[in-house]
Amino acid sequence: MALPPAGKKIVEGALVALAAAAIALLLWAVGALDRWEYRTWDWRASVMARPAPSTGKVRLVLLDQNSLDWGQKENGLSWPWPREVYGAVIAYLKRSGAKSVAFDVLFTEPSKYGVGDDQALGNAASGHGGFVGALFLGDRTGDATRWPQGLPSFPLAIDGLDPPHTRVPAGVTMSRASFPVPEIASNAAILADVRQDPDPDGVYRRVRLFRIFDGRAVPSLALASLLAASPRAGVAMRPGGMTIAGKAVPLDGKGYAVLRFRGPSGTYRAYSAASVIQSELRLRAGEEPVIRDPEAFRDCHVIFGFSAPGLFDLRPAPVGGVFSGPEIQATVLDNLLGGDFLTEATAPATVALTFLLALVGAVPMIFSRSAGRSVLVFALFLPLPAALSLAAYAKGYGIPLVVLEAAVLLSLLGALVVNYATEGRQKRFIKNAFRQYLSPKVIEQLIAHPERLKLGGERRTLSIFFSDLQGFTSIAEGLDPEELTSLLNDYLSAMTEIIHEEGGTLDKYVGDAIIAFWNAPLEQPDHASRCARAALRCQAKLAELRPAFRGRIGRDLAMRIGLNTGMAIVGNMGSHSRFDYTVLGDAVNLASRLEGVNKQFGTWILASEAFRKELGEAFAAREISRVAVVGRREAVRIFELFPREESSPRAAADRAFAEGLEAFYAGRFGEAVERFLPMADVDPPSAAYARRCREWSDRPPEAWEGVWTATGK
Repeated sequence: MALPPAGKKIVEGALVALAAAAIALLLWAVGALDRWEYRTWDWRASVMARPAPSTGKVRLVLLDQNSLDWGQKENGLSWPWPREVYGAVIAYLKRSGAKSVAFDVLFTEPSKYGVGDDQALGNAASGHGGFVGALFLGDRTGDATRWPQGLPSFPLAIDGLDPPHTRVPAGVTMSRASFPVPEIASNAAILADVRQDPDPDGVYRRVRLFRIFDGRAVPSLALASLLAASPRAGVAMRPGGMTIAGKAVPLDGKGYAVLRFRGPSGTYRAYSAASVIQSELRLRAGEEPVIRDPEAFRDCHVIFGFSAPGLFDLRPAPVGGVFSGPEIQATVLDNLLGGDFLTEATAPATVALTFLLALVGAVPMIFSRSAGRSVLVFALFLPLPAALSLAAYAKGYGIPLVVLEAAVLLSLLGALVVNYATEGRQKRFIKNAFRQYLSPKVIEQLIAHPERLKLGGERRTLSIFFSDLQGFTSIAEGLDPEELTSLLNDYLSAMTEIIHEEGGTLDKYVGDAIIAFWNAPLEQPDHASRCARAALRCQAKLAELRPAFRGRIGRDLAMRIGLNTGMAIVGNMGSHSRFDYTVLGDAVNLASRLEGVNKQFGTWILASEAFRKELGEAFAAREISRVAVVGRREAVRIFELFPREESSPRAAADRAFAEGLEAFYAGRFGEAVERFLPMADVDPPSAAYARRCREWSDRPPEAWEGVWTATGK
């Protein structure tokens, strides 16, 4: 029995929808749509961002640039501050009735002011029963592989968590940890994990609420803040997520909680650390505090952390472009208090919805008999996935938008093709109208070249330069302000001139530190070579200027440089009234870490493996180590960069160093000592390896992986 014309049309539309949905789902399954999905998620997060009742229960105390300036100008405090200063913050928050006080700061190294300084902070922490201290859990980063003896376990009891932890997702169990110094750790109500993992594009959208270390469940900083104020709050695993304090918390397939952002940076009420410290000191003296509102922190959860740009705790976020680390922790805590984390749609639900929307788009289009009607159908149904995704977001559900949009678009275009093939000249007219309405070139240009003069940025592969002067703090202490200013101006001018000559973009100065990058805003195919030349030229220029500087200050100036190539976010960021063209991301953090790693090997220019690969063989370099830097999960191969003309004179020594390095990687520490020791007097990296290999010759470390663990930033 033959189908009527309308029936044939419906079948044609259903087949088009089936093909469109299948193509869209295939692209979704292989990750080809992820780049655009992340961007549409950020759009939804921005559009739907609203403060909640729980938002008012979270406060921030931020060590911002104003606090640093106040500490320096009013009290002569150089960075890092004495830790006893933070005790005034805790004392004021206790005085103000804060429920919990969480420090998003790692105190893993003893204070340079002595053990008494650590003890002063520990004593202040013990005075607040809701104090949450910070530790860092990782796979490769961290000195500890077991929970320290004598340190309270701070147990997190999670009902329904399988004791051997075989049911937790991959990546929850960590093998290494960085603990606070004992004087602080032993006085905390809870120690919490402050590690945060970005999505593959570098933006922070989801968090782990706990990780497991040495058989213990360790809460995140936000969860610990909640538990410190409500120790009896129950925590339990359930199908598809957790229950915390009686509120359901959905988890995605990898065990992450998906954040609902309340607004851009600045949404949470924040106070500068300087105002809090001054208020406490004035109250002790019987004076009027700087913070006039006595209820500012009462019954609130408070998170303390850094927001000054030079302290490198700024993170790409889906709302407003950039958040400080404490603001992300505040968002997690806000979601815990409100019980409104987002639930991601399951794969079966996504498949069913994709087929349904493709069908809804294809069938009306297949019946369209004019260009005007086709445009109308297109205009009606193409925005449907976006509207549906916004409605779902408002109800607490995150559905993939791009796969739905792709299915609808493909179904609409597919239906047009079918009409073109079956309806002749009339359908050709409709097809031409649609081509004018949907210009693929225009769409691609909008995606690839967004407007640059606006807040936000774009993701691009950059080569990043990070430099710092050795021992500059002590040098600065011996100079008056005029001498210091003159010295810095001359030094920074010389270095900046070279960076500009090599086509680099100067990001910022942080004291004596220089941050620069290549390949933005203009594309530079040879960005790594330009960056490497700049680093070598800067070292040569400083060597040329060193005698003159020595005559002025009585000491030599030496500069350490870290180089890295990787994906970063670059663009104009800040407020609507003031913003800077700057760069953010993990690639920038690694460059800064490599600058610091120079200290451990006595080198002056260290580059990452990614930079070395991008550079090719045009520059001379030798492998120095595989290093696990603070804040990164995976070890990084690093290379020392030096002028090409030095290659031949040092070839034999570099071969001997490489042989020693191979023995070190293999754990043959005795053999490595024999290779490194003859060069120790003239080659600082060899001396560093000789010292460490002698220490380990008789007592080699357990589970050796050939990785040098960095002990600081």
